[in-house]
Amino acid sequence: MTDKTAPTQYVFGPVPSRRLGRSLGVDLVPRKVCTMDCVYCQVGRTTRKTIQRDRFVPTDEVLREVREKLAKGPQPDYITLSGSGEPTLNADLGKIVGAIKEMTDVPVAVLTNGSLLHKPDVRRDCARADLVVPSLDAGDEETYRRVNRPEESLTFDKLVEGLAAFRQEYDGPMWLEIFLVRGVNSDETQIDKIKSVLARIHFERVQLNTAVRPTADPDVSALTEPELQAIAQRLGPDVEIIADFRGESYEQAFHAADEDVLDMIRRRPVTLEDIAAGMGIHQAEAVKRVGSLLGLGRITRDRRDGKDYYRAV
Repeated sequence: MTDKTAPTQYVFGPVPSRRLGRSLGVDLVPRKVCTMDCVYCQVGRTTRKTIQRDRFVPTDEVLREVREKLAKGPQPDYITLSGSGEPTLNADLGKIVGAIKEMTDVPVAVLTNGSLLHKPDVRRDCARADLVVPSLDAGDEETYRRVNRPEESLTFDKLVEGLAAFRQEYDGPMWLEIFLVRGVNSDETQIDKIKSVLARIHFERVQLNTAVRPTADPDVSALTEPELQAIAQRLGPDVEIIADFRGESYEQAFHAADEDVLDMIRRRPVTLEDIAAGMGIHQAEAVKRVGSLLGLGRITRDRRDGKDYYRAV
């Protein structure tokens, strides 16, 4: 369970991940600073859409928090650069990956939407990681705009070119996540177009996801597990489903954290900011806990005055 006496600003967890086991998260940009505004995002709507890289957070402080978390334990399976926005926007990404690898043998993963991989400096930074997991949610420009709502200068061709260029330069494992939204990018035409991209670029794993958790746009509709299985078969043999249809905790060790959040929500309706501040945890960790409780049907979400409030069922 999280140490409430020593809240961290940039590092959260370890939290359970279906793909990465015990994942120690590192947040390199403020909440919802991103290159896209994806309809399915579980963190919420993008508040600042940009492609300009910057030093959004103090690098020395981030590394100090990582070092302290590792010293306290438990040992994570991965240190994951992801969090509340697009991590490749941080201009110190490569420096941070290198410094973390000097302090620990725990592998470093970068979870990215892939939109900036057409930039050589971004590819160089990501190439320092032990694992890179980009996304591809469309097979053409029109669908890319509908699903991912990227910054104006970003195009589908740039996305694919960046993925292909990084694959040529990067010797480490590269997994691809595809997030499917019913009626938008799930028809056979889109799947076949995505398959044609997969034929050009080798990924060690291709992972299918869908909206089993609350999303930025409330009208996003999930596919069923059998539908995802059919699409996986259509795409090829190295495709797996990572969507959590059962709403179950991945590790019992994290169950108490969910119960602590639920106890807080039972007292009064609260926002993510309230949960993070009240429990001394990072907002990204609060998002994980709330997503778990929503998936289990133990809380509901209401929107009032432009804010999401969570109530116990």
